[in-house]
Amino acid sequence: MSTLEQLPDNAGVLICGHGSRAKIAEREFSLLAKGLRDRHPSLKVEYGFLEYSSPNMHMALDRLVAQGVEKIYAVPGMLFAATHAQNDIPSVLTTYQEKHPGLTIEYGQELGLHTEMVQAFQTRILEALGLEHVHDGDLYDTMLVVVGRGTSVSEANAEAAKLTRIVSENLGFGWSETVYSGVTYPSVGRGLEMAVKLGFKKIVVAPYFLFGGKLIDRIYAYTDKVAAENPDITFMKAGYLKDQAHVINTFTQRIEETIAGPAPALNLMQNFKRRLALGEVDVHHHHAEFQPESAAEAHKHADEKHEPAHSHEHKHEGGHEHGHGHSHSHGHSHAPYKHIGHPHGPRTMIHENVCCCFMGQFPQHIIDEEMANKVAIPGTPSCKKN
Repeated sequence: MSTLEQLPDNAGVLICGHGSRAKIAEREFSLLAKGLRDRHPSLKVEYGFLEYSSPNMHMALDRLVAQGVEKIYAVPGMLFAATHAQNDIPSVLTTYQEKHPGLTIEYGQELGLHTEMVQAFQTRILEALGLEHVHDGDLYDTMLVVVGRGTSVSEANAEAAKLTRIVSENLGFGWSETVYSGVTYPSVGRGLEMAVKLGFKKIVVAPYFLFGGKLIDRIYAYTDKVAAENPDITFMKAGYLKDQAHVINTFTQRIEETIAGPAPALNLMQNFKRRLALGEVDVHHHHAEFQPESAAEAHKHADEKHEPAHSHEHKHEGGHEHGHGHSHSHGHSHAPYKHIGHPHGPRTMIHENVCCCFMGQFPQHIIDEEMANKVAIPGTPSCKKN
């Protein structure tokens, strides 16, 4: 049973929004509270806004108090922790609590980059592509442009860029960029103008927004303008998040986290052991660790340095052939990377003294393709140097 089902009668939940002059944003925000009520019929849930929209936060708090609520769990209905989530909402909550003795208000975390939010965003992107799922390599010919809100808080802007990277790797886009509709840079218009210069013939524009309104209209208008100016490029506009199921899942978990209180901070060892117990990590032994050796062994190893490692040749249809004499086993390794064959990834370093353990991950056809089209750079891979 969910924690929300076990709340006492004198407890309730408040979802805090910013508010908008656009009525569509107001209506769509209310769907979050409806989604929670539908899942948890006994839960006392209200929503309120900082400005522009009704009900405001004071009105929503009054509604909860009128239902006999003495303990309120408030969560910001915002994607990232910018000024409103960090300062404005807690200021309103603190002032209200001071005026109502006996009332306790706990304030939770923004939606952030919760795994459910990432999944919600990816779902919207796949919908725009007309796909239910993708395989590695399917989208190497497609560019992703993520549109964040944009604020004066650099950390919040960085979270949008981080989201772009996560989604780009999860789905395997050929290239990705982050643009913003707010006060920071690059702007949506300028970002799209730069994006078309990269040569991709398919571009997905995906706004990471909860609700519709003027900003969404403006983002889509910019996309239409650039698309009209570049008829040889196919632009796909992803829908915003709205009350997508994964979004409701995130709200549920954020509320449950607020009820449970802050978890104790774990140091790196404790965190590792927790993830190990959950099966989230594999233990990897590094065989390149320093091992003491006798003088005789040291002399033997010194002699071995002058012996060539095993070599192998790559033959190509063009009639030329060449060998490279480095071993693929040299004491350390890199975890397998699912996009090792990405056209703009590590394969571009083949023939440029790339680390041997990367070479061991490439399918032979990729090695052959790159070596057939490049002149080898002489030298020794860094992983083979002392």
